[in-house]
Amino acid sequence: MNIYVGNLSLDVTEEEIRQAFMPFGAVLSVKMMDDKYIGSGQLKGYGFVEMSSIPEGQAAVAGLNGTKIYNREIKVVEALPLNRIQNLPVKKRINKTRERFQ
Repeated sequence: MNIYVGNLSLDVTEEEIRQAFMPFGAVLSVKMMDDKYIGSGQLKGYGFVEMSSIPEGQAAVAGLNGTKIYNREIKVVEALPLNRIQNLPVKKRINKTRERFQ
């Protein structure tokens, strides 16, 4: 299961995110998004965690959404599959993404 993690501090590391998710199950990967387009490497404040199973991922979402890391309340939700978003017109993509955070 792929999980979106948002509102992250720019100081948090992939290993710290991995450690937060490990009590809920096996973490397959952690990817922190950065600003590679302008070459700064500055973190964007969000990332993705891949868990080995859906029940483990759902437990992590329920257990970690709204918790604090580095004094920032993180947002943890199931990530939308790319094929569901890529096939939508741009305006619907933006609205669909906003719906997930309300």
